[in-house]
Amino acid sequence: MWDWLQSNAEIFLYLSIPITSAVVGWITNVIALKMTFYPLEFIGIKPFLGWQGIIPSKAAKMSKISVDLWTTKLINVKEMFSRIKPEAVAEEMRPEFDRIAMEMMDEVMEDQMPQIWAKVPQAAKTMVYSRMSKDLPFIVADIMQDVKDNIEDVFDLKAMIVQRLTTDKATMNEIFLKCGKEEFKFIERSGLYFGFLFGLIQMAVWWFFPEWWILPLFGLMVGYGTNWLALKLIFAPIKPKRILGMTFQGLFIKRQPEVSVEYAHILANDILTFDRIFAAIINGPTKERFVGLIEKHTHKAFDDAVGMGKPMIKLVGGEKNYTRIKEIASRKVIRELPKSVRPAFSYAEESMDLENVMRNRMLNLSPPEFVGFLRPVFQEDELKLILVGAFLGCAAGVAQLVFVFGGW
Repeated sequence: MWDWLQSNAEIFLYLSIPITSAVVGWITNVIALKMTFYPLEFIGIKPFLGWQGIIPSKAAKMSKISVDLWTTKLINVKEMFSRIKPEAVAEEMRPEFDRIAMEMMDEVMEDQMPQIWAKVPQAAKTMVYSRMSKDLPFIVADIMQDVKDNIEDVFDLKAMIVQRLTTDKATMNEIFLKCGKEEFKFIERSGLYFGFLFGLIQMAVWWFFPEWWILPLFGLMVGYGTNWLALKLIFAPIKPKRILGMTFQGLFIKRQPEVSVEYAHILANDILTFDRIFAAIINGPTKERFVGLIEKHTHKAFDDAVGMGKPMIKLVGGEKNYTRIKEIASRKVIRELPKSVRPAFSYAEESMDLENVMRNRMLNLSPPEFVGFLRPVFQEDELKLILVGAFLGCAAGVAQLVFVFGGW
């Protein structure tokens, strides 16, 4: 037995070629995928010596591509906010109104007219507090209605999403990794299958032409070809095609129902939550417009609250001081909003129902439209991804030549 193995050792060397090719195909695909998403930040010496995942390195561009898709196919800002009832938001905030009214009136009056406010009877103060507290639901409802009517002026959805995805690259990765998990598994496995098939051809060629360059060349072809084929089979054909009695369609397209569920869940629960939306309104690039809306409604409410005492306050404190008082009141409302509006977040999210809306719209997309949600991850640097596989395959071919066949 041992003599037979020794006398036929060369056959086993040749048989190792398709096995090695399969392993190389699998490894190159796995590494190429890892290099697509990791590391999140550049490691090495910029600009050329080192690596950053293709997706993280293009986070700004990728997020803009993604948000353009979302806003044209899935999300309409006006429609989102049209489902929210201002009166319902005010009702959710009602437990906070008495405290806000008292703190706001005390703060503005003690800041501008401490001596006068100290002499005002407690009963009179209570009346002012009560009037302001009763007015607050209407103020909040008016502010919310104004926000709804002018939402595109006070909320920049694109800026919010781009800022989120560029500062948190892991979330950008998560979208593609979760929604394309089956496709990425296929890419890894396909390296094994296609690599073995390429290896059979490589073995036959090497049998008849054992030139030193054959193994590195075929290694390059395996790395290049397995990546190229895998990427093509994920997205093509877009429409079902029958070949030799079998129906073929891009793997990602066939999974539209499952992907739609996962994609909508991530967007609704990780990116487009109402607390993030509200934070973008009060802190984003359009915050001054939002502040302007609050000031308009707060000033009017303050005038109504002081009622007949307004002329006396102006006479004692002056017109400038009265304006200053209203500004302090506005700032108090702005400071209180993030905390006091939080009880309304659950209602807002239930009303907008973004997860169901986006899922249903994704399900109704045509195959070419649907492909656009994952295609950018590869399209942006598809050639780079394939060339990485080719380089790794060539290196494996050289190693096989040197260490298995003792060549070079």
